[in-house]
Amino acid sequence: MSDWDSDNKPEWGDAPVENQSSKGGKKPILPPESGRDWKLIEKLVLSLQSEQRKSRRWGIFFKLLTFVYLFALLLIIKFPLGDSLDAATGSHTALVEISGMIAADELASADNIVGSLREAFEADNSVAVVLRINSGGGSPVQSGYVYDEIQRLRGEHPDKKVYAVISDIGASGAYYIAAAADEIYADKASLVGSIGVVAGGFGFAEVMEKVGVERRLYTAGENKAFLDPFSPENEEEVAFWQGVLETTHSQFIDKVREGRGDRLADDERLFTGLIWSGEQALELGLVDGLGSASHVARQVVGEEKLVDYSRRKSPLQDIVDQFGVSVGSALANRMMEARFELR
Repeated sequence: MSDWDSDNKPEWGDAPVENQSSKGGKKPILPPESGRDWKLIEKLVLSLQSEQRKSRRWGIFFKLLTFVYLFALLLIIKFPLGDSLDAATGSHTALVEISGMIAADELASADNIVGSLREAFEADNSVAVVLRINSGGGSPVQSGYVYDEIQRLRGEHPDKKVYAVISDIGASGAYYIAAAADEIYADKASLVGSIGVVAGGFGFAEVMEKVGVERRLYTAGENKAFLDPFSPENEEEVAFWQGVLETTHSQFIDKVREGRGDRLADDERLFTGLIWSGEQALELGLVDGLGSASHVARQVVGEEKLVDYSRRKSPLQDIVDQFGVSVGSALANRMMEARFELR
């Protein structure tokens, strides 16, 4: 009979039975419950190992998915889908958006607008170009670049007309650009004009005196601290700066007269910086008609299909902007800079 027959089987709590080993030592004999425990432990370990393998596989999968997503994002940024629009859409009216502040570091920069315009003009299937404008103005330099490029492209492509269409607002630097078009359209309630130049800043000299802050400024050059906001205003500097503004204003007026010609009304208020509704602008010769971009494409150009050639923000830039990274920079620029703008 074996050691584990019914007569000799130890009860729970009994000491384990010992057998004599071949060398005279004693070897403990474990109860059957211990064997079952070891099997359970073995199953548990194997199960944990299986879960770890699954976890590693899912981790690899998600890492690979992230890599594919980032790679696709980089491809979209590097090779925008709009590059092959002309080949895919057939005959159409090209659309270029000018929206927001016109400045070198904004979406409505001369580089972005000019790049879009060149693609729109050079597209074999585009029959005309529509500038859809919704901007209150910005840099006179950036606006001047775009104006000159429109004139150059019109000369190279005399068969393609350019139409500026103002939506909510087309003022100052934005109207500067619009004046380069063959014709300008707006809604009856659009805001149009503001042909003037503005420069602004702040003066902190008296505040610093009250607070007890001493200004220490070291320069080499008599006018290097020109219009310093922390120093008292200097009449000679103000007069000089006014001359710069007047010169820029004259350049603006010349470009508007060049673009609009005899269509402008003989009204001395035109170049004072006032802004008018689209309906008033039509009477003053600032616009040629009332209508939207779709209306111009359908009724004026004769090709209803609009294809957008505008440059857009990259997806990464959109994410950055959502976090408000540029807010502090914008506030600092407004507070500290005395740059002038067409507004």
